[in-house]
Amino acid sequence: MWDRYGEPLSLDEMASTAILSKFYFSRVFRDLTGTSPGRFLSAVRVHSAKSLLLETQLSVTDISYKVGYNSLGTFTSRFTWSVGVSPTRYRTLANVGIPILPTGLSAPRTDNCPTSVHGSVSVPRTELPTRVYVAAFKDPIVQGAPAACDILDSPREYHLDGLPDGRWYLRAAVVAKDGIDPRPWNRQPLFIGASEPVTVRSGRPLEVDLRTREFRPFDLPILLALPELDSWQVPQYEMAAPGAV
Repeated sequence: MWDRYGEPLSLDEMASTAILSKFYFSRVFRDLTGTSPGRFLSAVRVHSAKSLLLETQLSVTDISYKVGYNSLGTFTSRFTWSVGVSPTRYRTLANVGIPILPTGLSAPRTDNCPTSVHGSVSVPRTELPTRVYVAAFKDPIVQGAPAACDILDSPREYHLDGLPDGRWYLRAAVVAKDGIDPRPWNRQPLFIGASEPVTVRSGRPLEVDLRTREFRPFDLPILLALPELDSWQVPQYEMAAPGAV
């Protein structure tokens, strides 16, 4: 999928490549990734579109076809819903270094809110100052607006307040806070983390610790506009055109 996301890959073709029946392939794939092959491929396509918007000067229309969409409208709608901004705005914001919080992400919590889920976040040793995003999603894929989010700029517990009752997926992304690379396509997460699904019930706070690590091919990509737009301390540089060396 990572190599052929621009092709009209069918479930039958993917299963055949894996030398499995499509039913067994789907089951094994979901066990490994947490989602279906079709949804994983869709996430890879949006993630790849993010990279093309930053690294090339291709038009949005050309990019939509390059990542496997036959309709510009469908691509734009999917990208905007998944990432939080339109493809054109995403490219503009990343290139000029405007600080932004993706749609739906809240500021750090206040202490007068009831807590639904809390816990620690372990981060591998690094010399870089980091910022940690922890958010709750209804789906394993990090897309759309999270139901709750906490932002850690210093070591402390995260707190996700006011989560409705139900089943939630907790996701963490660790990004560099200082010394941000002036090339937005190089602003990749340092580490990511995920929990097993958790069930929230009213009046029963949960403690869930998260461990972060480097990205692996079976990990679902982060579709929100992070960390490419996470440049609150805007670096002083003149941005080169996308694709320039």
